[in-house]
Amino acid sequence: MRDAIILSLVLLGGLQALRHPWVGVMLWTWISMMNPHRYSYGFAYEAPVAAFAAGCTVIGLLATRDARRSPFLGPVVGVFAAFLVWITLSWLNGLDVADDYEQWSKVMKVYFMVFVALVVLHSKKHIMALAWVCAGSMAVLGAKGGLFVLTTGGNYRVWGPPGTFIQDNNEFAVALIMTIPILRFLQLQLSDAWGRRLMTIAMLLCVASAVGTHSRGALLGISAMTLLLWWRGQHRLRNGLLIGLVVTSVLSFMPDAWFARMNTIETYEEDQSAMGRISAWWTAWNLARDYVTGVGFNAVRASLFAQYSPYPDMVQAAHSIYFQVLGHHGFIGLLLFLLVWLLTWRNAAWFRKNVAGIPEARWCVDLGNMCQACLLGYFVGGAFLSLAYFDLPYNVMVLLVLTRVWCVNRGWITETAPAGRWVLPGLNPPASRSK
Repeated sequence: MRDAIILSLVLLGGLQALRHPWVGVMLWTWISMMNPHRYSYGFAYEAPVAAFAAGCTVIGLLATRDARRSPFLGPVVGVFAAFLVWITLSWLNGLDVADDYEQWSKVMKVYFMVFVALVVLHSKKHIMALAWVCAGSMAVLGAKGGLFVLTTGGNYRVWGPPGTFIQDNNEFAVALIMTIPILRFLQLQLSDAWGRRLMTIAMLLCVASAVGTHSRGALLGISAMTLLLWWRGQHRLRNGLLIGLVVTSVLSFMPDAWFARMNTIETYEEDQSAMGRISAWWTAWNLARDYVTGVGFNAVRASLFAQYSPYPDMVQAAHSIYFQVLGHHGFIGLLLFLLVWLLTWRNAAWFRKNVAGIPEARWCVDLGNMCQACLLGYFVGGAFLSLAYFDLPYNVMVLLVLTRVWCVNRGWITETAPAGRWVLPGLNPPASRSK
């Protein structure tokens, strides 16, 4: 039954994508982030649903008269394209082209759909839809994990969808952390009191789920993100007390084993997992000095650790987006990767400086602020896990690029009010709200 429901939804979405390609982008985003087919038990589990969504979207793009344009909507997209070209060269010059093909193909599919989104999406409706799909997909998983933590007292770890970028507990935790600010952005756009309360519940469950992964990197990421949100808030004393209450409430559910694991942050020299990461980081750094384009999409090789690591017996993945990219694609690849996120961060800051005084564009300022919090969680939490190619940060990049173009084109003047069945919650700002 579950298989039939999932495939029916995908089929209906694909048919809509043939007429409205932007719907196909939403379908792809839902599938690639939430991976609903991975929660089935039959024929849908291995069904090529993502390929179907992408194919219908491209066909719709070519066959319809929907608005389309060049995807190169600013410097960040150009640097992102250069990064895509560089990692392809890295793969072709890597140690094992055939074995690395599957990972290269997986990453290219994600990046290709980023460009499709930049071509197809253009209105506030599209931007809001993408934010809802990204946040909603992860919020469903976060709510499921949060309820599991609360009902089991945090005695068991929470894991992500199997066979995905975020199946590991650490990667899943950071994905949830990044989701919370986007949920907050959407909450700020709602005028319905019950809708805002439901968003609060969703955010709290995502926090509980992230804590329930027992990820130390996630703890650092959520701490940095919370500090930024608190600092930028208007009522620091009140918000500080609320944050303290939430933290105390969530931690009261966690068992002694959770606190023991978090305490290993201070005694990393005695922790095998942490020392394994240091071994991988040294390996990535040293091999990048010999391989200009990196070694391809797999640096976890005993032969490389034997040659480049001070701890050759500790062979494991880098568990860091920075050293993951460094080992895979060398110093130039890492430079391009960092430049993408530097320009994305600047895009997020652009709204506070340029449209803060325009009431119709207040939502853009909200988006920029929350996306910076989202990115900070990724930058800090990502320092301790391998999540360089995950969709969500690139979707954040797309949101910011599209929103900046909307502002430059004075979308609050040139864009007509949405109407019909595609109207989405949050398109109209609430009459009043508190920060």
